[in-house]
Amino acid sequence: MESSIDTCRARWLAARVKIDGAPSMLRSPRETRVFALDGRAALVTGAGQGVGAGIARLLAAQGAIVAVNDLDGERAEATAAEIRAAGGRAYPSVFDVTDHPGASSAVRTFERAVAPIDILVNNAGNGGAEGFRPARFRETVPEDWQRFADVNLFGVMACTKAVVDGMCVRRFGRVITIASAAGVVGQSFGISLYGAAKGGAISFMRHLAMETARDGVTANTIALGLMDPRPSGRELAHTAEQAKHIPVGRLGSPEDAGAACVFLASDEAAWITGQTLQVNGGSSTS
Repeated sequence: MESSIDTCRARWLAARVKIDGAPSMLRSPRETRVFALDGRAALVTGAGQGVGAGIARLLAAQGAIVAVNDLDGERAEATAAEIRAAGGRAYPSVFDVTDHPGASSAVRTFERAVAPIDILVNNAGNGGAEGFRPARFRETVPEDWQRFADVNLFGVMACTKAVVDGMCVRRFGRVITIASAAGVVGQSFGISLYGAAKGGAISFMRHLAMETARDGVTANTIALGLMDPRPSGRELAHTAEQAKHIPVGRLGSPEDAGAACVFLASDEAAWITGQTLQVNGGSSTS
């Protein structure tokens, strides 16, 4: 007996064909299961550990070929090897997201050797290569401002620029930027520089979404709440106390972020663009 999910999907496909006049959609292997990414290629930045690694794993589990980016080649290869060991396809892609020529060169190399990039997840961020050191704005210097903007905003732009033209030509693309609640809600504990850069990235995605909507490319942001720091190699310490105030009662995991990315990357999310999805355990509502 056909499941209710299968029935809903069949109706969705029929509606898409009726509206778009695109019967070729029915020939895709992705139509056999919900949120499938078979045949798609994804670039996930900052995927050598933590949230990025979780996103890469879940995209691969849904069938995507994954380019695993990180500044550290060993970390990138470790994530790629883990995906391959689980039966997926993944390749390390080592470059600095703040280096636009380097990002573009890495994308061209991957696309020539493997496949065109269909999905970009801009995950690299935080404090960049130098790490995150919270400080109130009055205690900062202009050099600090640049560092946060470089990785959290200009890095997003550099990687997006490297892939978006090809997406528009092929008339399919998913650009997903991992932001933070700090880019949406003001905080008092020394993250104003980080929040400003993340807020800029959120705004950039909204404008990009409008510019590329007619080209089959969507652009969305995921604003993450308080995440478990241990998958990124950091101590739980202070974060454990903060977790008590999260309505669902726990910190976020890489898999929480990965599941949201799978949805936004899928065919099913084709009518969602220019949005900021808050994944935060109920810490703030919208």
